Amino acid sequence: MTFFDVQRVREQFPILQQQINGYPLVYLDSAATAHKPECVLQAMFDFYRSDNANVHRSAHTLAARATHKFERARQRVADFLNARSSHEIIWTRGTTESINLVAQTWGRRNLQPGDELLLSAMEHHANLVTWQQIAIETGAQLRIIPLLENGDLDMQAYQNLLSARTRLVAVVQVSNVLGTVNPVAEIVRLAKQAGALTLIDGAQAVAHAPVDVQALDCDFYAFSGHKVYGPTGIGVLYGRQELLAQLPPWQFGGEMIEKVSFTETQFSLPPLRFEAGTPAIAEALGLSAALDFLCQQQAAGAEEYQQQLLQRLLQGLQQIDGVSLVGQPAQRQGVVSIVLTRAHHHDVCQLLDAQGIAVRSGHHCAMPLLSQLGLAGTLRISLGVYNSEEEIDLFLQALRQALELLHD
Repeated sequence: MTFFDVQRVREQFPILQQQINGYPLVYLDSAATAHKPECVLQAMFDFYRSDNANVHRSAHTLAARATHKFERARQRVADFLNARSSHEIIWTRGTTESINLVAQTWGRRNLQPGDELLLSAMEHHANLVTWQQIAIETGAQLRIIPLLENGDLDMQAYQNLLSARTRLVAVVQVSNVLGTVNPVAEIVRLAKQAGALTLIDGAQAVAHAPVDVQALDCDFYAFSGHKVYGPTGIGVLYGRQELLAQLPPWQFGGEMIEKVSFTETQFSLPPLRFEAGTPAIAEALGLSAALDFLCQQQAAGAEEYQQQLLQRLLQGLQQIDGVSLVGQPAQRQGVVSIVLTRAHHHDVCQLLDAQGIAVRSGHHCAMPLLSQLGLAGTLRISLGVYNSEEEIDLFLQALRQALELLHD
């Protein structure tokens, strides 16, 4: 087992220092949202306590300090993703808004009847519904890349679907249901050969392994702050600078303009063109602190440690009667979904909660995938950098007890 000082990590998360229903909190729902370390809370508190002002507007000292820190946070995100420039980083409210931004700007302007959009069968509703509705509006066709029986993407089917009509390939990097790690670099390479743009939903990926948008060579990349130990209400859209320069604004208001008259408006260059109104300043600073925290943990061996925790979880689940894994992908990160043959997932979720264990039950915002698998819902366990071996063992023991209780 890789040595990773998880106890030192846990001490940095105030929320974990509590009991739920008389039991120590065991939080196994980080795919829904991850908890926030003290450094993130402190960064946001410090802003409101010492630097609170609007950005890009005033000449006074507080405004200058706020603007400097805000743009330094944007640069931190650019460095984290290895973007060529901070001008390629747009602040949004999260992955969902990032995808919608691309759809409402690039999609509405460029798609027409006969064009095709390729998405995988494992997409989150944020990606699927957005492009589904744009396809209905523009007359473009939505084509779905199927999965293999083990939960991996069918890459041969993907290659067969690619054609001169393909305008965009929009796929998730890591499935929020199966945990499948998609070969996004290869997906992007093949899309480019066909002349298509690419959008990668990185919401479940960024917390588990480094991301390099230049190495991936994708056109757009989206993720949320709250799933990478940062605040809610802040997200990121990376876009190639030359592409962003061609896109129109999608919301209007203060800060995204250069010059306004009663008859016309000249808009700012990206990224400000896409950031109308007062942005989530404290949240951006919190996200920057979260990325610093995450990189420190990755340098200390967090990625390998979490893979070992994942294997411990998988092996334990396979030894419990009445539990079936949903998918056996060749590569998996941080997420496991199970089907319970002797109990309903909601009932088990509530029994686990009674012992302080937080997991998720339901369709996980991926109803078409579960429908295709013939499932109404699953129990999902997802890992974070703060989870321990002891927590995995407590969960497995509690799951056995819940199944025995409900079966009897």
